Amino acid sequence: MKTRSDLFAFFDAHGVAHATLDHPPVFRVEEGLEIKQALPGGHTKNLFLKDAKGQLWLISALGETTIDLKKLHHVIGSARLSFGPEAMMLETLGVRPGSVTAFGLINDTDRRVRFVLDKALAASDPVNFHPLSNDATTAVSQADFRKFLTALGVEPMIVDFEAMEVVA
Repeated sequence: MKTRSDLFAFFDAHGVAHATLDHPPVFRVEEGLEIKQALPGGHTKNLFLKDAKGQLWLISALGETTIDLKKLHHVIGSARLSFGPEAMMLETLGVRPGSVTAFGLINDTDRRVRFVLDKALAASDPVNFHPLSNDATTAVSQADFRKFLTALGVEPMIVDFEAMEVVA
């Protein structure tokens, strides 16, 4: 599994500008308000999910976004969704609960995880994610975030969570 250093080396190799703030571990969206105030841009919540057919999903949204898991499967075309097991999270994204991040897609070399991006987060600039552990936050521009995804070969499904519809 790739480490934070590996992630930053990948960023550097692909021209992804990044800035990281180290801080005490943060386990929930509600924690770390002072950290969020120190960093401009969109702050995220990230959900690792598994559907009833075994497909894995990563949802990245603005922290304040409401995500209705009982309805989401209809929108994204999945079977019913539940939280993915920690072992699968570690195996595919290389992270533990509390550290789920879109940057974990760097570890999903078999592309087992489908990525869903919140429309509001896709419009935020910069965006802030944990760099594979919850004791730091890394900011990248929206353009550089897309460059990261492209370098991985990941095409996000963009969902408007307010309208509960796929937009791209």
